[in-house]
Amino acid sequence: MSVLYKRVALIGLGLIASSMVHAMRRAGLADEIVGTARTAETRAIAREDGLCDRVVETAAEAVEGADLVVLCVPVGAMGPLAAEIAPHLAPGATVTDVGSVKGAVIAAVAPFLPSHVNFVPAHPLAGTEHSGPRSGFAELFDNRWCLLVPTEGTDPNATARLRALWEGMGSFVDEMDADHHDLVLAVTSHAPHLIAYTMVGVADDLRRVTDSEVIKYSAAGFRDFTRIAASDPTMWRDVFLNNKDATLEILGRFTEELFALQRAIRTGDGDHLHAYFTRTRAIRRGIIEAGQDTAAPDFGRSGKPVTAGSDGAPRPAEEPRQG
Repeated sequence: MSVLYKRVALIGLGLIASSMVHAMRRAGLADEIVGTARTAETRAIAREDGLCDRVVETAAEAVEGADLVVLCVPVGAMGPLAAEIAPHLAPGATVTDVGSVKGAVIAAVAPFLPSHVNFVPAHPLAGTEHSGPRSGFAELFDNRWCLLVPTEGTDPNATARLRALWEGMGSFVDEMDADHHDLVLAVTSHAPHLIAYTMVGVADDLRRVTDSEVIKYSAAGFRDFTRIAASDPTMWRDVFLNNKDATLEILGRFTEELFALQRAIRTGDGDHLHAYFTRTRAIRRGIIEAGQDTAAPDFGRSGKPVTAGSDGAPRPAEEPRQG
């Protein structure tokens, strides 16, 4: 692909930002990538590894002359960051983000942005439980979805250009409005993470009674819960506080379903349990058929991502590049 942006500014240099650097370089999508991060330690690591073409001290300095600015910070930090960079944004620049909540981000960021820039919030549906500037790899976005949520008055050309960037980094791209995005993600990501945190917390309480047995004898299901629960606590705190209504709605529905399953177990209603598990199993099959996961039995534990080959059989993908 050809260059889409002359200068990209990344504010925050964690998993998503560092993966964007590798993916943009892989496809030659940007002439120059400038980065900054909140802590001096992160900036020093990024400089040492040559992660960006330039690593600067402040967000205001990073956005100077950039035609694309990507906010890669926790949702709760978006508003203050927008206020900081607003006076330094170049005319015609596009501002985007990678947060997993969109309504709250738009409410926090949009009031600070000048009329001469375009605001196209985005959410790449990709990630691992790892964080930091050395956690990224170019393949993170391959065959994963990125959702764009253009704000009112945004130039369609700016949205199309950002779509091309995400497609160039390997993603499928779709657009939706902010409220619908937040409800969908409450189902597919936010509530599952909260349930995982809760299950690991319950196991920790149990471990105090049973010594190390919960950890020592963990089966695959609990291992998957602990992987999810290892995600960045600041990011997830902000997600739940900023997508409160949708998450609470889904948790309410989850509680109703859980009560129904409790009743079926208590009353010995095997038909209800079998029918329920059959229906939910079909959803898992649909995810695999859509190419969003693989049926490989140890997916995510071998250290290498796994993809399906042309014959449908799982095979290891390229080793992720770190740092």
